[in-house]
Amino acid sequence: MNERQGPLSHLRVLDLTIARAGPVAVRVLADWGADVIKIEAPPPPEASVRSIMGSRLGPDEQNLHRNKRSLQIDLKNPEGQALFLRLAQASDVIVENFRSDVKTRLGIGYDDVRKVNPAIIYASISGFGQDGPDSSRPGVDQIIQGESGLMAMTGSAATGPMRVGVAISDTSAGMFLGQAILIALLHRERTGEGQWVHTSLLEAMLAKLDFQAARYTMNGEVPTAEGNHHPTMVPMGTFHAADGLVNIAASSPATWAQFCNAIDAPDLAVDPAYASPQERSHNRARLREEIDQRISRFTVRWLVETLNHLGVPCGAVQDVGEAFRSPQVQHLGMAVPAPHKELGEVRLVRSPINLSAFPHTGSLRCAAPGPGEDSVEVLRSFGLGTEEIQCLKAAGVTS
Repeated sequence: MNERQGPLSHLRVLDLTIARAGPVAVRVLADWGADVIKIEAPPPPEASVRSIMGSRLGPDEQNLHRNKRSLQIDLKNPEGQALFLRLAQASDVIVENFRSDVKTRLGIGYDDVRKVNPAIIYASISGFGQDGPDSSRPGVDQIIQGESGLMAMTGSAATGPMRVGVAISDTSAGMFLGQAILIALLHRERTGEGQWVHTSLLEAMLAKLDFQAARYTMNGEVPTAEGNHHPTMVPMGTFHAADGLVNIAASSPATWAQFCNAIDAPDLAVDPAYASPQERSHNRARLREEIDQRISRFTVRWLVETLNHLGVPCGAVQDVGEAFRSPQVQHLGMAVPAPHKELGEVRLVRSPINLSAFPHTGSLRCAAPGPGEDSVEVLRSFGLGTEEIQCLKAAGVTS
């Protein structure tokens, strides 16, 4: 999309978020044209341009904060708080992921903001929720992966509990909050009413457990770790081909029959131990060994091409580099350029959402700005004059 275009280009967003979960939510808005203003604290003179996510010039910060402008405000300064509320009067959305009590202590919580802007959509992410016995606890992805039950069902009996290789709790909470913001904006469009929307890493991760959680809530069944194999559908998992690992999903009656025929194993197809999905699930360990033995004479490429041709889902186990170099990912254009003043053109991962009315242009508006890079421009866009901005700078409110 070109500068200031997109379905959300009429929205102004104040971004108070740090770490990952909050920025993921804001990115949903920024990528589709919203004017997102990242509000950051002026650093002490000796501070380097780093956050807990690493250098602002590094890939993590660049990917999280692209398509934004940066404004520095000292929110611990009463003048900074007053300036923030002034900006909030002329904004549509505020997003924050402080600990639950911090925003109230700073005087910029939902109750404070709605006094000056009743139509505001105020969006919050926390680790464990905005209230309750654990609401004051710090919550990060690793902790929530453990406490939500996810780690207990990830890995295998041999490895023990294992974390997912990405920040799944953070990104899930961010995506859910992004949805909540859009839902609240639709409600405001119809009624004129603003509201506070919030979620937490814990709530998001429990929802993300999906059918595994429902197995417990409905039947009291506690899911266990199955390694690289599906917990209920058999066979569906990772197997050993002649030259590497391959994922095969042949659990339905039709795909099971086609799979057995493709690997020249008619005996498996007629074996009473594997005659139904229930029998295959009951005898899963033995069946896995049988499949490993039968496909060990085929290459990954042969299995992928042959099985998919027959309608049996099958895929190679690739590293990230192989995934991005694959013809399909190249066709989808998931890695796109973004201009940066210091780094030149960097390549970042585009939004996975596709809209026919707003097709991807093959590039992002901009990479992540430096802290405070746009302070003067942003304050002017809110109607502040040169003299007032200079006074705020002299008082240390902005920089």
